[in-house]
Amino acid sequence: MRAAFRRIEAELPPRFAKAMRWLRHRDSRLIRIPAGLALIIGGVFSFLPILGVWMLPLGLMLLASDVPPLRRPMARFATWCLGLLERFRKRRSD
Repeated sequence: MRAAFRRIEAELPPRFAKAMRWLRHRDSRLIRIPAGLALIIGGVFSFLPILGVWMLPLGLMLLASDVPPLRRPMARFATWCLGLLERFRKRRSD
């Protein structure tokens, strides 16, 4: 899971990467859990403006830090998404 988060952080602009590192820190648990739940709820209501399906996996990834059964599936999902991004970039550069 940590490796997947590090790869994601490497893709983000520095400001967002710093925020993500802060959220992943052990002391940020009291903020990470409500933020994860809020993102999941926002993802469920993705038919509304501003809210989107992108919120659901992000919320699950935040919760995966604190819910052990979510760690492995979310790490696989993050790795799959990053592989998809790499294939997309490679195809665009060819």
